[in-house]
Amino acid sequence: MDLSTADPDTVLDQLDRRLVCALQVDGRAEPGRIAEVLGVSARTVTRRLGRLRQTGVLRVVRLPDVEDAAVGALLLRVRVLSGAVDAVARALADRPDVPFVDVMLGGQEVGAVMLTDAGARDRLLYGQLPATSAVVETTTHAVLHAFADAGQWRAGQLTEAEVAALARPVVPRPAVPPPTDELDRALLARLGEEARQSHAALAGAVGAAESTVRRRLGRLDELGLLRTHATVDPRLLGMAVDANLWLDVPPGRLAEVGTALAAHPQVHGVFATSGPANLLATLFCADHGGLYRFLTETLGPLGVARAETTITARAVKRAGVVLRRPGADPRTGVRTDPRSGVRPDRHPDRHAG
Repeated sequence: MDLSTADPDTVLDQLDRRLVCALQVDGRAEPGRIAEVLGVSARTVTRRLGRLRQTGVLRVVRLPDVEDAAVGALLLRVRVLSGAVDAVARALADRPDVPFVDVMLGGQEVGAVMLTDAGARDRLLYGQLPATSAVVETTTHAVLHAFADAGQWRAGQLTEAEVAALARPVVPRPAVPPPTDELDRALLARLGEEARQSHAALAGAVGAAESTVRRRLGRLDELGLLRTHATVDPRLLGMAVDANLWLDVPPGRLAEVGTALAAHPQVHGVFATSGPANLLATLFCADHGGLYRFLTETLGPLGVARAETTITARAVKRAGVVLRRPGADPRTGVRTDPRSGVRPDRHPDRHAG
């Protein structure tokens, strides 16, 4: 899909994109700080973010450290019978141990990421999926190393100075995982559902004093445990093509190629894997022409032996958040304007705050 032919009501305007990008840098940034950096009023920031969140377009969640998330992760490619893809995708998305689900172009493959223990893994792979008549074949890749994940991707709508002004201090990963108690884990779990909850809301949810919650979050932040991810359909940011590149890289160059791809601004995930392809890179492009240029100009010089390119037709679940389809009300199915949450034919006069 090219943006030139896309419905304008499915693409966010420039300010909304910049607000999403600000939350990509710091998902818990206060509206006042965002407003100061972006040069708009705090009222405008509050109103715009409120609309995006209330309509389900944007959700900010806490992510574990990329290395922690990669431990035990499985990448699933599930081939299904024609017409059954939605049912299989929904079933996978309903699982709490499956944070990412995509329907691939062609409608006969579902891609998913699974984070679970061996028991749940085996029940799914050797019991539930084979017993499902709609499933034709399942290919499973174990993640061996994560070079980059979705929490590190930036949509590129901010200047370097704006990113630097919003960024939290970089916290080195400790050699030994920091100890956490029951209250810490309860707070992290709540932030995993919605990272922009206030201290007061979190205090009420976990049954602790607000001052205690504030102090605990400060400690967790210092330990590098408050990494966030702004979850939004990439098409709303002007990225109409979401592609997976399954790469065959000479083992001696695997680290070099993985590191190089992880640094590219279009790439939102790079993982060394088991299986016939030993490296997976996921990237966003504005259109198919952009994907072609990435393959020829970026990937080509890296000396990759073989590349299989698959394109996501629809993102179903990202970072544990089930996405609604752009332009449709999640309750009624009536198409809405993502900037305001109202039907386009009933849209009030647009104005900047």
